[in-house]
Amino acid sequence: MKNTEQDELLKQITDTVRTCGEIILRADRSRSCIGEKAGHANFVTTYDKKVQQELQKRLLQILPEAVFVGEEEDIHASIAKGYAFIVDPIDGTTNFIKDYHMSAISVGLTFDGERYMGVVYNPYLNEMFTAVKGQGAFLNGAPIHVSAEPLENGVVLFGTAPYYQELNKKSFEMAYDYFKRSLDVRRSGSAALDLCSVAAGRAELFFELRLCPWDFAAGALIVEEAGGKVTTVEGAQVTLDAPCSMLATNGI
Repeated sequence: MKNTEQDELLKQITDTVRTCGEIILRADRSRSCIGEKAGHANFVTTYDKKVQQELQKRLLQILPEAVFVGEEEDIHASIAKGYAFIVDPIDGTTNFIKDYHMSAISVGLTFDGERYMGVVYNPYLNEMFTAVKGQGAFLNGAPIHVSAEPLENGVVLFGTAPYYQELNKKSFEMAYDYFKRSLDVRRSGSAALDLCSVAAGRAELFFELRLCPWDFAAGALIVEEAGGKVTTVEGAQVTLDAPCSMLATNGI
């Protein structure tokens, strides 16, 4: 795809995401109809589904040949060939339910199974993070880069999910270990936004012991294009076809 075509495609995707962000901003939480998926405190709202449906309609108008993989689907198509959108309509659903303004729309676009474009949008702050493979990372159109600080001068972000109860103790033990080795730790409740915070130099490290592809398909690319490094906690390559752990750093 030529650069002009890439630019137009990215603009269409970001315009779509910004439009869907208005659904989140205008949400009536008294009508959220909160439900639970498998596992403790694994929530889904009518707005998760509404945003996903709107994203699916609009994104497939932009790239009709693409596969669409959304968090709120029961069956997911293969992303091995051609284009695929990997989407989390509201990353940080519990935050959304509580009106705690750390939620984002995350849209990753892959080609032949490889990360190609990433868009993460926090509508509350009007922060649009974007990246195209090989072209750097941006926040509202301005270039961003990971920090140059070592861990002892850095902030560590981490995630845990109440519905992965077998991982929670280990997650907090790791967080305590990093707490002793860094300036401080934070837990926002949105992996997509945490990854973007590493990309923007706001934090030096992020980890989580289990994430699904829609949690990081966009954010991981944004970190890498900002000069950072993304692997599993064990140091292996992350995969887009199954859940995995994640360690994102500024590379120092």
